Amino acid sequence: MDSVIAPLCLFIPLNCNNNKKKSYYCYYNSNHILNISFKNKIRCSVPSSAGIFNLKKFTAVSFRYDHRHRRGSSSCLRRAVMDSSNSASSPDMQKPKIVTGPGGYVLEDVPHLSDYIPDLPTYPNPLQDNPAYSVVKQYFVHVDDTVPQKIVVHKDGPRGVHFRRAGPRQRVYFDSDEVHACIVTCGGLCPGLNTVIREIVCGLYHMYGVKKVLGIDGGYKGFYAKNTVHLDPKVVNDIHKRGGTILGTSRGGHDTSKIVDSIQDRGINQVYIIGGDGTQRGAAVIFEEIRRRGLKVSVAGIPKTIDNDIPVIDKSFGFDTAVEEAQRAINAAHVEADSIENGIGLVKLMGRYSGFIAMYATLASRDVDCCLIPESPFYLEGPGGLFEYIEKRLKENGHMVIVIAEGAGQELLSESIQSMTLKDASGNKLLQDVGLWISQRIKDYFSKQRKMSINLKYIDPTYMIRAIPSNASDNVYCTLLAQSVVHGAMAGYTGFTSGLVNGRQTYIPFYRIIEKRNGVVITDRMWARLLSSTNQPSFLCLKDSTEDTGDEEQSNQLLENGHCGEEGSLISKR
Repeated sequence: MDSVIAPLCLFIPLNCNNNKKKSYYCYYNSNHILNISFKNKIRCSVPSSAGIFNLKKFTAVSFRYDHRHRRGSSSCLRRAVMDSSNSASSPDMQKPKIVTGPGGYVLEDVPHLSDYIPDLPTYPNPLQDNPAYSVVKQYFVHVDDTVPQKIVVHKDGPRGVHFRRAGPRQRVYFDSDEVHACIVTCGGLCPGLNTVIREIVCGLYHMYGVKKVLGIDGGYKGFYAKNTVHLDPKVVNDIHKRGGTILGTSRGGHDTSKIVDSIQDRGINQVYIIGGDGTQRGAAVIFEEIRRRGLKVSVAGIPKTIDNDIPVIDKSFGFDTAVEEAQRAINAAHVEADSIENGIGLVKLMGRYSGFIAMYATLASRDVDCCLIPESPFYLEGPGGLFEYIEKRLKENGHMVIVIAEGAGQELLSESIQSMTLKDASGNKLLQDVGLWISQRIKDYFSKQRKMSINLKYIDPTYMIRAIPSNASDNVYCTLLAQSVVHGAMAGYTGFTSGLVNGRQTYIPFYRIIEKRNGVVITDRMWARLLSSTNQPSFLCLKDSTEDTGDEEQSNQLLENGHCGEEGSLISKR
């Protein structure tokens, strides 16, 4: 590689901030500048095949001046960051990466660093010399291994969509000593957050020998608030036994430019983002900005939502723990209701838009007489309404237990203009407390209209459930997610989320995770099992259900979501 002295590659200084960061206009060949170094002269390295007189003007090139050079250090190389969005070779930022094959095979692949950074060096995977994996046969995942989204297909139908299988590759795109990783948690709390943090740190350290891992304190805001926590196996040793997140969390605070500037200034080249659908949308925007700037930075997401409403994946971590802990509240409500005449135990569980926790907790407890979720509309008064059903159950059994998801019945609440427009920092609509509202409506109905004495006990365990440590099942799942995402980042994949699809760890592109919200399908077998368990009416006539979503459309939706297993999936095919 030949070098061209600065006058042939003109730099015009624009600003200076304590000699730590400078911006320049640069004239250079359409080939990439590899690096810029400071010594006695500014030197710009370009490929030897570059024509000196075939120079084009590009937009601003930013790089950092290493202040250690003033103390005599000879190590002050920094990669130039180019904005070549006007170039004909600029990648299409929005186009999905689709691979097709014979027989209807479609792979929705995830981006790779080599897609927009040419001639990246590769390295042997350090796991091949790791004694822990020496006994594992065929440990490395084959380049063509994929996981189907659908597990039920018809002989004349398409074979469906596949995702890239997660796992270690034989070649990696990061030298372990050069990796500088960071981890950030955003959004609400969820059991298992600390376990994921721990296993990412330990996976990087023990499997790949990565020693530099930062924790970003306080969610996305922490990137430009300069709040960081050093992480190593000793620091994270016992954190999986605690609830919450040691890194802190927040909603909102997403300034893409500032976040990417912070990543660039700190020299971070692997970013692990743990959060729900809003957080993953932010991660997708961060990835696009990093790709636009041409940075060698892998952006990987770990989906987190206690409501289990993220599409494509089988389930989200923390869900099993939430269902298990919800049993304590339901059991307490049952004891209270059974101990007094006409006792009613009412439990409000999490589920802003999706009623998975309420549904599975109801099926697990077998003490619930009525489960109300956002996906299933209900009405209070009149024949077939909730009040009529409550009165019937009290006359039959003398007590009853009701489970309601926080997003259920919102359309029945008296809504003001203010409550319709208020949103939290993540953009979610602020819901009214349906638990308190329906408790008062039940009391008023039986005391004023039916002249019937009831004893209602209301329990809201929301923050108790999401603040506890994850159980054994979720701990194992968190470990698989964390190790899979580390393997993917080291292998050079970026702009992806790691998740479980049909029982296999996969890499899913961001746009599939954020395109819609997963929900309970009230015309499928799982909801029918709940209705048969509680003996409650559906509160929904057949005409309404078929008008809402046709049978054929619903069946196709289930296949697209990948939840089409009879017993092994969260939603069964109808």
